[in-house]
Amino acid sequence: MERLHIYTKEHLLSLTSIREGETKLGEKLQLVSGLENLTSLSCKFVLLGLPEDIGVRANFGLGGAHTAWEPALKTLVNIQSTKRFTGEEMAVLGHLDFEGELKAAEDLNPHHVNDLEQMRDLVSKIDDRVTGLLQMIFNAGKIPIIIGGGHNNSYPILRALSRQFNRPVNTINLDAHSDFRIMEGRHSGNGFRYALRENFLNKYAVLGLQENYNSQSLVDEMTALKSQIRYYFLEDFIRENDSHDRAFQDAMNFTEGICGLEVDLDCIGGALSSAISPTGFTVTQVREMITQTKLRQFFYLHIAEGAVHLTDGREDQLTGKLIATLISDFVKAQLR
Repeated sequence: MERLHIYTKEHLLSLTSIREGETKLGEKLQLVSGLENLTSLSCKFVLLGLPEDIGVRANFGLGGAHTAWEPALKTLVNIQSTKRFTGEEMAVLGHLDFEGELKAAEDLNPHHVNDLEQMRDLVSKIDDRVTGLLQMIFNAGKIPIIIGGGHNNSYPILRALSRQFNRPVNTINLDAHSDFRIMEGRHSGNGFRYALRENFLNKYAVLGLQENYNSQSLVDEMTALKSQIRYYFLEDFIRENDSHDRAFQDAMNFTEGICGLEVDLDCIGGALSSAISPTGFTVTQVREMITQTKLRQFFYLHIAEGAVHLTDGREDQLTGKLIATLISDFVKAQLR
């Protein structure tokens, strides 16, 4: 696989703070010597990083989503190994190198038409690379945990999963935005639209939408597609017309079958992301919903849009710890 950085045990241990009397995940996580060996792994999960932010910038968002992967991995390997999650249940594959695409996009201005077209063309090229790698992971019978990167990567993940099963698949998305914008060229805001229209996505449930940031025309369109789309506004939880726990259970019932889980960190109030919001789910509420996945099998987890550094100068060193916590919750729920 072109520009796939496969990690070694030495690399993981260099990130791990080893202490006498303790065992960290980094000492137990499995490694992949090559893609041809994926099927021989005894573990259930495969961790992959997609450190890029081109899809975000092609959607007029703030850059920085490429900065979350390494801090998330460093935090994850330093989680304590326990009976609930020893580390042996997961392999760390590595990350796709997008340095070429990031360099090509460096001087592009999305507010200039020609530059915007080039940027969205780069996203399409990323789609192809991500799809190819995810198909190998799915084909090996593993559950990928994908850390972004922009939410544009939802599309190639769904495309790969659909091709694996030769049918449209389902997904649940925790997100302040629908990411169902028009098909105007690929970017982080229209991955689910492309997947639905190209028959890779069958049923789509999105929880945590914010009324102030989803247009009425888009909401009307999703309402008209009610047999395939179900959405839940954050404001309905605030007004106590609904609860996030009940809504997530409803979303699981709606998407029964082959289904993945998407978490855009902008659904969490105050979490540093390309579209950071002062309001949203609490971290605990998101953890509660992820824990509900123990009720059925999910075929992937995708955590997108998180950042440690944004291009406007804002920083949050806790983003990596947040992502690692959500990964741990998902693994423990799916191991049940």
